[in-house]
Amino acid sequence: MEKSRQSLEVLFPYLFDGLFWRMIFISILLVFSLSMLTSIPAFSADYKASLFGIKSNGTTLNTRSIQKAIDYIHENGGGRLVFDVGRYLTGTIYLKSNVTLHLLEGAVLVGSPNPFDYDFNHKWTALIFALEQENVGITGEGGVIDGQGFTVANNLVDLIHKGLVKDPLRNDRPREAIRPQNIYFWRCKNVRIEGITLKDPASWNQQYDQCQNVVIKNLIIDSKSYWNNDGVDIVDCDNVEVANLYIDAADDGICLKSHDEKAVCQNVYIHDNVVRTSANGIKFGTASLGGFRNIRIIDNVVYDTYRSAITFAAVDGGFVEDVVVDRLKSINTGNVIFLRIGERWRPGKKGRMSNISISNVYAEVPATKPDAGYNYEGPWEHQPRNISPSSIVGQPDAFIENVILKNIEIHHPGGGDPNFARVGLDELDKVPELPASYPEFSMFKELPAWGFYVRHASNITFENVKLVAAKKDYRRAIVLDDVHNVRIEGLKVEEPGPKKDPVYAYRSTEVKIVKNRDTL
Repeated sequence: MEKSRQSLEVLFPYLFDGLFWRMIFISILLVFSLSMLTSIPAFSADYKASLFGIKSNGTTLNTRSIQKAIDYIHENGGGRLVFDVGRYLTGTIYLKSNVTLHLLEGAVLVGSPNPFDYDFNHKWTALIFALEQENVGITGEGGVIDGQGFTVANNLVDLIHKGLVKDPLRNDRPREAIRPQNIYFWRCKNVRIEGITLKDPASWNQQYDQCQNVVIKNLIIDSKSYWNNDGVDIVDCDNVEVANLYIDAADDGICLKSHDEKAVCQNVYIHDNVVRTSANGIKFGTASLGGFRNIRIIDNVVYDTYRSAITFAAVDGGFVEDVVVDRLKSINTGNVIFLRIGERWRPGKKGRMSNISISNVYAEVPATKPDAGYNYEGPWEHQPRNISPSSIVGQPDAFIENVILKNIEIHHPGGGDPNFARVGLDELDKVPELPASYPEFSMFKELPAWGFYVRHASNITFENVKLVAAKKDYRRAIVLDDVHNVRIEGLKVEEPGPKKDPVYAYRSTEVKIVKNRDTL
């Protein structure tokens, strides 16, 4: 029996990998959970917006008449409020249970340019609220929600200067919370957002906070009118599908958050999306008060993006566990992978991160700024520096654990110049810990690796990782600092200049490098 087991382990090593089976279980659980989303009822009763005197001329403020229509449909068994071709001007409206807004092609729901036409509720301002409702949605056949965010935000700045609205105007912009989002749903069940364009919010575009059974799919998201224009924010939700989105955002594209230390953002399936941002492509962890569990990120493309293609952070005392990334393409993106544990808001409260699988990634990192020329570019903070590596960085007393990197190919510009800025292998202790800093790949400025920098971590696997540098770089391809139980197999490194050992280990133990034929 023992010989048979050894033979099987050689032929099929993944069968004896606990993380492999854990990920299989997570996948089955997510498929079951997401199948529940299809049970969201479809309503047969349709009501034309014109029935309620709602005007499509783009100048009549329809807030009260739209709200009356929603209330009527809610009180009479539910249905869809259907908007035909036209521009429907409105301030804040509230969706009610069993009501769906449906926007036909050519229908545009337009946010009022007057900041006083919006409500502040549950710590946020929004064009469309849904608070503790069930079976709600916004669907369409090419219709549009246009928040007119640039105009609203600048009108709000004017009101602040006049003293009519109190705000510190930090960085010359009003607080995110008092600028209207296009959509804010709180503690709702059975939500569907599908088939529309969401554009020009004054703050985040759409936020789903502590909701259950949420489908967000087949959307065009044009979210670059003003600062903090995230594409979609999922906050402490359970059972969410985010699929087939095209996102063009000034801030993070797909962003998961945990605002409540007693809550968890879990069972989230993010797939088949295309993202361009001036921040991070797919990110979670700011905020990370509670945690993130069972997240699948499959078949996504990130391009022309300033920061990282994927960023996972546990920096506010919460946790990140059981995350699968598979089939990610990252083109002209400033960084590829950034994993981080910190202590941003609650010093002494340690976050944790474990069981991360990232596989089948192709990435190209440019030598120049990838979002140059966009309306709201990513800032030039933490400059100057050489082009940063992908990073996995915990803390001395809070390790990132159990990370698998498999079938990864990264094309890097290389060209790191020691005369420009230098951290050599003999001065790794100079890299700061920065536990309280905001987590971004560029936070450390200069790093001693160009491919991967790993610090304060354990149980890390590199399998079939290919790193290509276009120019000679004084740094090593991979630097391990205080990393334990590492397996590197099938590593291929291509860079101009004299050949050097691509892996450097410092204060690290149990580092096993398997040099296959044609490797290293």
